[in-house]
Amino acid sequence: MASPEDTLILDTTKGVVTIELRPDLAPQHVARIKTLVREGFYDGLAFHRVIDGFMAQGGCPDGTGMGGSSYPDLPAEFNDEPHVRGVCSMARARNPNSANSQFFICFDDATFLDKQYTVWGKVIDGMEAVDQFARGEPVRNPDRINKATIGADA
Repeated sequence: MASPEDTLILDTTKGVVTIELRPDLAPQHVARIKTLVREGFYDGLAFHRVIDGFMAQGGCPDGTGMGGSSYPDLPAEFNDEPHVRGVCSMARARNPNSANSQFFICFDDATFLDKQYTVWGKVIDGMEAVDQFARGEPVRNPDRINKATIGADA
């Protein structure tokens, strides 16, 4: 069980999703997510790219997949954790060191992404809510994060 400080709670339009943060795998990425959550950055943001059988992507402030936070991009923290159902990983551009605020949650095994994207957590409760997110690239009427919180702050 994750400590409250390493628990991310996403209250979404389809229900609550609880994610265990993994600072042991990606300390800088987990620190960035905690900072953004505590600033309210993710509140109201859409899951703008949701591909059936693959993943749900969110964390873009403008909903296009092109935006990020005001912080600099992060250096890659690729690790050995496999991209399987429920895994949370950072989205990025072509440059491996371009992750910023966008992330995705895997619906199914996506091990072809292993060691190319930074895994920073895993859904430990509420995956059925993620399964209900509206699909599309972009999604016409996207599901959203109503409020993101760190367990220690709840």
